[in-house]
Amino acid sequence: MARNILVTGSSHGIGAGCAIAFARDEGANVGITCNKCPEGAEQVAAECAKYGVKTKIYAGDVGCHDHCKAMVEDFVATFGKIDVLVNNAGGALQIPGGPKGEFKDMPMEYWDSQMALNLNAAAYLSRYAVADMIEKKTEGRIVNISSVHGQVTWVHRRMLPYSAAKAGLNMFTKSLGVEVAKYGIRVNAVAPGLIYTKIMSRYSESDVKGFNHKIPVGRGGTVEEIVPTIQFLADVEKTRFIVGQVIFVDGGQSCDGSIESMNFPMTFAD
Repeated sequence: MARNILVTGSSHGIGAGCAIAFARDEGANVGITCNKCPEGAEQVAAECAKYGVKTKIYAGDVGCHDHCKAMVEDFVATFGKIDVLVNNAGGALQIPGGPKGEFKDMPMEYWDSQMALNLNAAAYLSRYAVADMIEKKTEGRIVNISSVHGQVTWVHRRMLPYSAAKAGLNMFTKSLGVEVAKYGIRVNAVAPGLIYTKIMSRYSESDVKGFNHKIPVGRGGTVEEIVPTIQFLADVEKTRFIVGQVIFVDGGQSCDGSIESMNFPMTFAD
């Protein structure tokens, strides 16, 4: 029987790659979410449908609790249950407010919005997904998409709230993973480094060379290099003994102390 997988922030980038891979490789039914890019979500749904699976698009802000609750409830009503939740939606901009974008000048509304998108959304969605998994005795899988910047700071990009939220997501992964392990549910995370997505088009060739020079493997990663790890953590048989882990897929960035001074962009998930 086909599994039912909800992937947030799946109108482009890593989320889109996940949704399509799950449909293509295992014939999974896929829930696709978007907030700012409905056209992208439609394209992803059409690509998934080529593999004969069921899809449904959910538009709205995953940083809103009521939206997350309604989305999971509708997903379960539509597909029967939820087998896998991939909490991919996230993203950051430089701190607004002062000329230097420093924390002391930051509007607190920006802090709240970053926590909502990069931490709260995963908690909201997991709350209702876990409840359904336990009720239906599903050996469910939750995969949170963190970041290398949940472990090391991003000083020059002035992303303090983003780093704090992703660090919180890492601990949420561990804590929830331990709590629900007894139900056969596994919660783990993937922490990407610099990934080449459409956001890179705003940077010059010289900029990209500068980013690559500071990554131990000499380049950023691709969506295709991230997705297999997410698929692995979503696999029931392969992950029975993996609980609350954060796997870094970052070309060595998290191992290099010089990363703190890196000024490179990140992947935005809608």
